Amino acid sequence: MPDIYVNPDAIPAEVLDQMKLSLERRAATPQQSAALSAYLDDVDFPDGARVLDIGCGTGPQARTIAARPGVAAVVGVDQLEPFLERGRELAADMLSVSFQQADARDLPFGDGSFDVVVLHTLLTHVPGPDGVLSEVHRVLKPGGTVAIYDGDFTTMSAAIADDDPLQTCIDAFVDGNVHDRWLVRRLPGILREIGFDPAPTRSHGHLDTDDPVLTLGWVLRGAYYQVEEGRIDQAAADALEAEARRRIADGTFYGYMNYVSIISTRR
Repeated sequence: MPDIYVNPDAIPAEVLDQMKLSLERRAATPQQSAALSAYLDDVDFPDGARVLDIGCGTGPQARTIAARPGVAAVVGVDQLEPFLERGRELAADMLSVSFQQADARDLPFGDGSFDVVVLHTLLTHVPGPDGVLSEVHRVLKPGGTVAIYDGDFTTMSAAIADDDPLQTCIDAFVDGNVHDRWLVRRLPGILREIGFDPAPTRSHGHLDTDDPVLTLGWVLRGAYYQVEEGRIDQAAADALEAEARRRIADGTFYGYMNYVSIISTRR
């Protein structure tokens, strides 16, 4: 199954609604909130900073960035207008936050328009991430900063033993949501070639056990994809969900992925 983000117009409305809820739930988890704060602390926001949040979704990162000292304006862009509509609702009282529909590979902004660009869980979903980073280089001021945060999807797991059936859901989730699961491991080299000076990569592991808000969603979405692909029937998907919930109730659920952040300066 190809990455669902590659053809956004084909995403069913009910799936879009679930994705909007998922983006906000993910951002609200303590681990993801802490990771966002940690890597934003690594960014030097100049006074009066203009910040571009590419792939902003419903805007949880944009709202957080807008509250940072020195930030004057945050522009969130995404290719999915339903995400932006929800983002505008949630940031209605924040005058420094705005949203605009745009393709990350063809940004509607002039050269050197921004002091900081944020790419939060975007690049692994984009065919041709080099094109995105070239656009980021163009719209950043010389000496400006790009902050990248994304998952090392090769580490995503819900398995607690060999041949664990829940891992089939994880694998299906990655196939259905990620264009390049290996990308973050190559990013430092790609950034240097495009004209950035990357700082060392930082790790932000996300582990869910007792209350797996994020990783349970991976399992359920992966089961859904398997049904859509005809790999299993709905009864099997229901059984996989029941097994995941049994583990939660028994205290044996395990869900993990390593996220990484890379802060880079435009040469």
